[in-house]
Amino acid sequence: MRRVAAVPLLLAAALALGGCGCAGAPSGERDDPAEAETPVAESEPALAELPEPDLTDLGRAVLLARLDLVEDIRPEFDHGPKDAVHQRYIVLHDTEGTGSPESVVSWWSSSGNLVAAHFVVGTDGHIVQCVPLDRIAHHAGYGDTGHNELFDITEDGRDDMLGSVPIGASFADYGMNAWSVGIELVHVGGSGDYPEAQLEALDGLIAYIDAYYGFESQITDHKAWRSGNSDTSAEFAGYLANYQDHRTHD
Repeated sequence: MRRVAAVPLLLAAALALGGCGCAGAPSGERDDPAEAETPVAESEPALAELPEPDLTDLGRAVLLARLDLVEDIRPEFDHGPKDAVHQRYIVLHDTEGTGSPESVVSWWSSSGNLVAAHFVVGTDGHIVQCVPLDRIAHHAGYGDTGHNELFDITEDGRDDMLGSVPIGASFADYGMNAWSVGIELVHVGGSGDYPEAQLEALDGLIAYIDAYYGFESQITDHKAWRSGNSDTSAEFAGYLANYQDHRTHD
C-alpha cells in the first residue's frame, strides 16, 4: 500500500515562484564614454532559467496532501480507460457494512466478482483508493432501462463488462461505470448519522476529484441510477442535497 505524498510538487513550484531578482551592482563609474559603449562579453548566467510552475498541478497537490489517503491499486478492478472526456458523474454509495476501508477493499477482492469503487471513505476520514481515476471501476452496475439516455451517456465499448450479470429487462442500461467515479462510504443504513470526520474527508475528496479533472462532475448516488437500491441511506439525504448544491456536506 502506498501513501500519497505531494511535497515534491509543492517544493518545485515554490522554487519556481521564488527565485532571485537581484542584479549585480556596478563596480564604479566609467569616465570614458567610448569605454562605456564598448559591449561587455556576457558571463554565464548566475541563475538557471526555471520553468513556470504548473499551478493546476500545484492545486491538485495541495488538495491531495490534505487527505488521509493511501493507494491500494488492484489490477482486477480495472475495467477499461476513462479519460476526462468521459468523466461526467461522481456516484456516492454506502458499503452497508462496517470495518476499515482496507477491509472493504480486501472483501471485494476475495469475492471474485470484480466489483469495486475507486475510493472507500472510512468513518474516521481515512481513504483508500483501489482504482486509478483514469480507469473504469464496476461500482454502479446495471441501471434502470432508459437511464443511459436520461444521464446522457452511452455504452461505447470502453468497459470490458467482465463479471457483469444482467438482472432483467427493467434494468438493462450499463453505461454509468464508464462515465463516473465511484465513492463508497463505510456506513450501514439506519445505523445513525455519518461522522463529521467522514463527511469532511468526502468534502476534500470531491474537491480533489474536481481539481484532477479540471471541472465539476455531477454528484449523484447509486439509487438514482438504479431504483430500489438502498444507497445512499435516508440519513444522507440532506448531505446529498448540499453536495449537489454547493459540493460540501454543510
